[in-house]
Amino acid sequence: MRQFTFYLLTRSYTDVAHDVGAQNVLPSRDAFIDTLKVSPELKVWLKAHEILDLTMPELDKAIVADDIIKVPEFLLAYQHSNSGGVTNGLPKPKYKEADKADHPEKYEKDRQDYLTALKKFIQGHPESVNGMELELTAVNPQDKWARLGSEQRRVVQRMAPDVAQSKYMVAKADTDLEGHATISGLPAGQYWLSSLNLDADAGDARLRWDVPVTITPGRTTRIELTNLNATDAHTTTAP
Repeated sequence: MRQFTFYLLTRSYTDVAHDVGAQNVLPSRDAFIDTLKVSPELKVWLKAHEILDLTMPELDKAIVADDIIKVPEFLLAYQHSNSGGVTNGLPKPKYKEADKADHPEKYEKDRQDYLTALKKFIQGHPESVNGMELELTAVNPQDKWARLGSEQRRVVQRMAPDVAQSKYMVAKADTDLEGHATISGLPAGQYWLSSLNLDADAGDARLRWDVPVTITPGRTTRIELTNLNATDAHTTTAP
């Protein structure tokens, strides 16, 4: 690799990056769900299911009638996706919001009658659940979870090279126009030759190296860096 900087470390850069990542961990899934600005019922549902993307096409297979009745966000999404008279026989709510304060008993009875009829309708017409995921974009936690993951990776990518160079670097070298570089005067021991988080273009691949090197007394060690001892940054999540 011509005119490229390599770093000789006393520790694998992969391990350094892992240590940095361990100090900048994502919250647990349940802890993340607790931070969401959604109903308590939806939080309970999310914790009980291996689903964070509420807009995925297969969501309807994971939602049953009871979920729609109990989770306010699901009920609203179901109502919106079946609004406009497109679903024949869909029960209509008879309770009015004005009755909630003025006639609470009537309001609650009419509401429960509606939910009972709606549950029965959903059970008899499971196809009516199709498409409700399109109405859940505003409360979809997957986007926030993905942003947290991206930010954590950016932190590691920013900090790991600094830690590697400040704590573990013993030398660095720039390759010449023929792709050669020399480091001399090293004590015997175990090292790693690394490109840190810098990528080298190799066609469609973007290569990184973190290659162990053993220096023995009185001998010259030659290391050839190729795509065989590299990792492709496109196919790895390593920082």
